Amino acid sequence: MTAATYTKTGTKATTATKLEPSIYGLTVKNHELLKQAYVAYQGNGRINLALTKSRGLVRGGGRKPWRQKGTGRARFGSSRNPIWRGGGVVFGPTGQENYTKKVNSRSNRLALRQALSLAAEANKLKIIEAFELKDAKAASAAKLLNKLGCNGSVLVVTALVDESLKRATNNLPKTKLIAAKYLNVVDVLDADTILLDKQALAVTQERLKEAK
Repeated sequence: MTAATYTKTGTKATTATKLEPSIYGLTVKNHELLKQAYVAYQGNGRINLALTKSRGLVRGGGRKPWRQKGTGRARFGSSRNPIWRGGGVVFGPTGQENYTKKVNSRSNRLALRQALSLAAEANKLKIIEAFELKDAKAASAAKLLNKLGCNGSVLVVTALVDESLKRATNNLPKTKLIAAKYLNVVDVLDADTILLDKQALAVTQERLKEAK
């Protein structure tokens, strides 16, 4: 299995890069593991900010709105009753919810290999000799990506992420820059094009190789 390879300037190389079959050549029949890894990654990164107040936390309402009997109206003990406007919320989020999910590291690596195999099968992978931008400008990055034929959502994977690359890619729409050691199932599955430099490819293969 091979992937299209390009030089630093975006010119297509004469020889394609050979991909490791155990990482990029898996046959994926059951997507359940991919779903588990995808949901777990999103859940583990979720920031729990939702918070509502129960009737005991809403300020005011200590006085009984009207006397218990003789008014012809329903009895109420507080204006902070959940069925009143301005009252508390029943069974709302408390800020203590736990959305984390556990996926062991071996399963996580297998899910990532499956995701990369699906990307390779769909011809989403492109290899570049080195992703370098001398002027660190967004225009130069956009020009290079366009020359490489990177369309849609683009995931750029490099061995190291420095400030110049961040400045060049931060303002590009639908473009994400990530270090190879942080490559994950969510980013791979969400990308329409995955661009890896040669060093990132080596880091990824070393990280995901099967233990003997």
